[in-house]
Amino acid sequence: MSSKNWLEYTVTEEDAGMNVEQIVRQKLNVSGRMMQRLTRSKGILLNRKQPFLQRQVKAGDQVAVRVVDRQPLPDASPAASERVVAQESIPTIEFLYEDDHLLIVNKPAGMMVHPIKQEQSGTLVHVLADLFLAKGEQLSIHPVHRLDKETSGAILLAKSSYGHQMADRLLREGGIHREYLAVINGAVADESGTIDAPIGRDQKHPTKRKVVNTGDHAVTHYEVTKSSAQMSLVRVWLETGRTHQIRVHFAHIGHPLAGDTMYGAARGLMRRQALHAAVLHFEHPVSKEEITVNAPVPADMRRLIQAEFQ
Repeated sequence: MSSKNWLEYTVTEEDAGMNVEQIVRQKLNVSGRMMQRLTRSKGILLNRKQPFLQRQVKAGDQVAVRVVDRQPLPDASPAASERVVAQESIPTIEFLYEDDHLLIVNKPAGMMVHPIKQEQSGTLVHVLADLFLAKGEQLSIHPVHRLDKETSGAILLAKSSYGHQMADRLLREGGIHREYLAVINGAVADESGTIDAPIGRDQKHPTKRKVVNTGDHAVTHYEVTKSSAQMSLVRVWLETGRTHQIRVHFAHIGHPLAGDTMYGAARGLMRRQALHAAVLHFEHPVSKEEITVNAPVPADMRRLIQAEFQ
């Protein structure tokens, strides 16, 4: 049994009397849905043997769950696991952090995170799956959160269903700090502030969002770090993660992001919205280590910042 593929827990004196299912749910933090998946795939072991889930455990017993999947690759092709991928043919993706469970990469602008149609290819999930396949590893990559296609920067992904479950819970509980850099049009009246305005769909546009009273709760915090007569460079962090949240909120207060033509800005030096996911910070849901990752700012935003503020 490879320790890389399994997470083990040693039963303590205090745990004695619990059953296998309780240990897996309470000590290894496995959700009910994942519990069912592990049961079907024989992914739970007691002292390296398949157990009856209601069997009581004793101090010193080893309970293990499989945390690395062997699932079909994202393109769902029957031959996906048999194909050979040449690493030099795969787009370059900068890895910022990786362990057995999680992965953080610096997503380039212009790349979608995951497919929205079955026949779609070339997304970040596809590219990462191909990179691992080229190294001899067949993984199913699970995005923990999203970035717009034209937004660059740090994005957290899971390398297994277990890692995804743990990281998703952390995200829902507000345990992942996401910080962005944005260049917005105009000078903001306040050097720092909070935009608290609900966001919903724009009924006149298939993908656009807008502030509406019936929308979902959305809170964006910001701090101005540099300013000129025409633009401001702002540090932004989120309490919520609505679609297009930063873009919608700054357009709502009259300061759309530079280059964001969907929300009322001129194109100018940027051929996309001037938004970069700069920092991810969280406590690792498995190891409990403090993780802080900084994503380098891409060339197009660096040129804009230099031209406007230096």
